[in-house]
Amino acid sequence: MRYSWSFVARRFGLMLLIIWSGATLNFFIPKMTPRNPLREKLLLEATRSGYIPPGFEEMVQAYEAKFGLDKPLWQQYASYMGDMLRGNLGYSISNYPKTVWELILEGLPWTIGLLLVTTILSFLIGSLLGALMAWPRSSNFVKYILPSFLVLGAVPAYVIALTLIYFVAFRWKILPMGGGYGIGTFPSLSVSFALEVVKHSILPAVAIILASAGGWAIGMRGMMVTVQGEDYMTFGEAKGLKETRLFYKYGVRNALLPQVTGLALSLAFLVSGNVLVELVMGYPGIGTLLARSISQLDYFMIYGIVFVIIVGLAIAMFIMDMIYPLLDPRIATEGN
Repeated sequence: MRYSWSFVARRFGLMLLIIWSGATLNFFIPKMTPRNPLREKLLLEATRSGYIPPGFEEMVQAYEAKFGLDKPLWQQYASYMGDMLRGNLGYSISNYPKTVWELILEGLPWTIGLLLVTTILSFLIGSLLGALMAWPRSSNFVKYILPSFLVLGAVPAYVIALTLIYFVAFRWKILPMGGGYGIGTFPSLSVSFALEVVKHSILPAVAIILASAGGWAIGMRGMMVTVQGEDYMTFGEAKGLKETRLFYKYGVRNALLPQVTGLALSLAFLVSGNVLVELVMGYPGIGTLLARSISQLDYFMIYGIVFVIIVGLAIAMFIMDMIYPLLDPRIATEGN
């Protein structure tokens, strides 16, 4: 498949437009609240000591000047866009003097390690089950009994997580109740620590897979039903192709195209997906960090995390635009 320069240029321009639009909304939405995060942070620290020092307002103004929040809104927006272009996400208000990048890089491996694996497994398991449910030669168990388990797809992942915590962790004490690793454990590059991390991630992983696989299966089942009425399926059956080849090569491959697009979108939202699951399980990922930043109105943490999500989404869609013609030769790029 040979791409035209106009096709690539239009898709790349669309990617830049998505990033700019998303970054603009990302800046203005938190500004709509009348709350002052710096005042709240300084007041919280003062009340903890039981004493509000003289010159408190001057202190607030000094910090506003340091973070650039005393400037007119248009100047703040210009500075924000310039910082985003340079990759400078600034300092966290609630975790000062830590930078936004430091906090993101601390939570990113946890989120990617958990959600990347569960998203791919959900996609593979759900798509295969959906294809089998729509295939007329599947067993009665697959067609009539298995779909009853897909009702879990209508249940939020955090509800499943709470249920698993109660029975598996609290009642039966098979797995830990939450966290990324045990209390008092020092993170290290060792087999014992890796096994402990895996042990703590089983419950959130199972909750996410149970909640997500049903949606993938339902979507795949609908596409497989549509594909079976196509002429190439009828022609393949008339040629006497083996059932496995007809199922995978002709059926699954063509029905999988919309699923792949959905997978790309899911991968782009890895850093923010299943925020409530991370909160419920006490998992030290980006979702937990984002939820806390929103509750504390930490502008720069919100800007940084959401900007990473926006860029990830735009890049994922651009990559899918480039890959899609390889998956479906019917898509023409020349002259489009």
